[in-house]
Amino acid sequence: MSIIAILVTIMAAVIMMEFVAWGAHKYIMHGFGWAWHRDHHEPHDNALEKNDLYGIVGAAMSISMFVVGSPMIMGVSAWEPGTWIGLGILFYGIIYTLIHDGLVHQRYFKYVPKRGYAKRLVQAHKLHHATVGKEGGVSFGFVFARDPARLKAELKQQRDAGTAIVREAVG
Repeated sequence: MSIIAILVTIMAAVIMMEFVAWGAHKYIMHGFGWAWHRDHHEPHDNALEKNDLYGIVGAAMSISMFVVGSPMIMGVSAWEPGTWIGLGILFYGIIYTLIHDGLVHQRYFKYVPKRGYAKRLVQAHKLHHATVGKEGGVSFGFVFARDPARLKAELKQQRDAGTAIVREAVG
């Protein structure tokens, strides 16, 4: 592969992972995988959460792609893009860790953004945590955040329709 094709593949994998993460967060973590995700939505003093197991799932996805991209696996020729997709998944995991765990939840550093996109990310994720339980909710992405005013309006609609229990008055 050319260097341009490699870079495009890595970037495409990083971008696609946000969509994969959004779907996994909405339909798995807030669905049948709630047992692992619940403690992330509840107050605690633990350094680790069951929710952190999802990071291991992401690492397994990345490692699997590196394996697929490795030369001669059990006598089968490698699929080179697998290496670069694995690297994109790895980069997404790093970005997720810095933004979600670090910036939003302040697990690694204490910084509260006052403006710009970082503030929008924090606001959007706080609105995600405004619901009680796994039902309803907004802002299931981790890196791309929609306008907090629109998210508040969606939460208000969910509360009014009885499809979500919202912790505080929204809207």
